[in-house]
Amino acid sequence: MTYDFKLPDIGEGVAEGEVVQWFVKEGDTIQEDAPLVSVLTDKANVEIPSPKSGRIAKIHAGVGAKVKVGGLLVSIETGGDTPATPSPSGPPAAAGPVVPSRKGPGPPPTPSAPSSGSGTAQASPYVRRLAAERGIDLRSIRGSGPGGRITEADLGTATSRAASTAASPAPAPPGSPPTPAGPATAVASPTEGVSDRIPIRGIRRVISEHMTEATHRAAHFTYVEEVDVSELVRVRERMAKHVEKQGVRLSFLPFIVKGVVAGLRAHPHLNATMDDARQELVLRSTFHLGIATQTSDGLLVPVLRDADKKSLTQIAREIQDLAERGRNGKLARGELSGSSFTITSLGALGGVLATPILNYPEVGILGVHRISRRPVYRADGSVGPADLMNLSVSLDHRVIDGFEGAQFLATVKGYLEDPHQLFAELS
Repeated sequence: MTYDFKLPDIGEGVAEGEVVQWFVKEGDTIQEDAPLVSVLTDKANVEIPSPKSGRIAKIHAGVGAKVKVGGLLVSIETGGDTPATPSPSGPPAAAGPVVPSRKGPGPPPTPSAPSSGSGTAQASPYVRRLAAERGIDLRSIRGSGPGGRITEADLGTATSRAASTAASPAPAPPGSPPTPAGPATAVASPTEGVSDRIPIRGIRRVISEHMTEATHRAAHFTYVEEVDVSELVRVRERMAKHVEKQGVRLSFLPFIVKGVVAGLRAHPHLNATMDDARQELVLRSTFHLGIATQTSDGLLVPVLRDADKKSLTQIAREIQDLAERGRNGKLARGELSGSSFTITSLGALGGVLATPILNYPEVGILGVHRISRRPVYRADGSVGPADLMNLSVSLDHRVIDGFEGAQFLATVKGYLEDPHQLFAELS
């Protein structure tokens, strides 16, 4: 009996998912509730267990395929005797060709070449498809990529070598006149200089689509302020000794979160999302802030909820937890949605200036840059050292005027330059 497993409803509002990884291959056996497939929806990877025990008869959606809810994923044979699980190296190899004894005249027979789809050569799906189209056995190629990975350029070399062999003239019979040599013609490989092609899939494809939509819809503009955070540096150093006893690292980011909350309270049009379908700016009464987090799969934006109701220590602990689970792929879909303003920071690598792209449909995003100590002129004419940083805010100019954006950033700057004001935001 064959059980056809379809993509289940894996979350409110989810219409489709992208296949990120199969944990089985056709012919494998699997137990009920064992990991079957990983599917990406709205930046969250969802690991789906097997609904039945049996043998994987056919996988209907390969890696990178988008499947609608209710679409067919895999067929599992559940009835009758289930064959033993194949070894990790795959099904037993067929016996090799028998080479007869070389007692008679003539050269030994040449074994037929294996198909390009088999073997253990390291290559991307795109390169494997090209090899199959060109009739190239990947196992006959030595890859030039990292770890021996076969690249498109390697296929070009193999194709050129094969063409050169095919074009070589057969030896002339003895006594025949020599054939005059024609002009040499250099033939450039169409893949010259290409090391590999990387499919844009999974989270990277979601990021690509999201960034494209943001830049096409919103009218971006960026405003920058230099902030003297000398006092903030001293306050953080004193507080960190106490907070870190609780196992929490206190960075500058929680202070910036509190400063942003103060700025959004003073300028509520920035704590909003844009409803383009209805041409409405949707103001938010909650302070759910997106905290951009770099992972091995790309940039994620987990949401710090009710930032206005949390202490600096609570914010530090929650940011640390969200970042760790984001890097390990453990965030739930709901933890990646619902924000109304985003903060993005590269920490010590924050550079001098960046123009962040909006996390659409939000209308504002703050870029946090590196703190550096430089000499400054004081109001009394003296020169002394100061800890300075740049903050850049990108806004949707369709609904936020430059003056309002400048006022918002001036408010944030005031709280960070006099961080003692931030503690009033804790109540």
